[in-house]
Amino acid sequence: MSQIIVSQNAHGIVLASENRAIQLDENGNEISFQINRLLPLTSHCALLISGSAEGRDMGSALKNFLAGEKLSDVQDIYGTALAYLSTEYERFMRKKCELLPIDPIHQVSFILSGKTDKDRNMPFRLYYIWTKKKLPLLDGDEISHAFSLPRRMGLEFQLNKMCKENAPLKEILKKMADGMEQLKWKGEVSGPVSFATISQEGFQSLNP
Repeated sequence: MSQIIVSQNAHGIVLASENRAIQLDENGNEISFQINRLLPLTSHCALLISGSAEGRDMGSALKNFLAGEKLSDVQDIYGTALAYLSTEYERFMRKKCELLPIDPIHQVSFILSGKTDKDRNMPFRLYYIWTKKKLPLLDGDEISHAFSLPRRMGLEFQLNKMCKENAPLKEILKKMADGMEQLKWKGEVSGPVSFATISQEGFQSLNP
């Protein structure tokens, strides 16, 4: 599973994703390739895709749908995204299972991140959309401060502490970047990594 890390506090959100995916060829062999797992949805909202590469197509379809609905507040987008992605994922799994047995490689989850104008005390929100109960049903949970997939509890503990103290986003970004570098050094992250922030000014990619 490719590594993703998210953090949020009153200043905004920091996102990081390892842009690597694995698919099975016609002979059942694993093929590794690059995919951009960090997808801006609106000016102040983004989606991180974990798991199957087809999640990127689901996210792109959601982005087009949201443009038509003219939604911008992440709290409004969350309910719509959960329903829309659930339908897309069920369709994807039904199609896959006609050809192959259910395999963990086909699982996909999402982290929705963005700004809300409905709560001045908590202007930024993170939501984890995943198969909480059973395949292929998607459910959602709100993320308080920091979260990672696969879970990196030591890093999450440090990020949670920084977020609760409302550390500047640049300090949180550095901690996340250092964490990714350590995982690369251990051989647990191998693909290129993308970083982005969401603040009052909006979504900003931090990659060239």
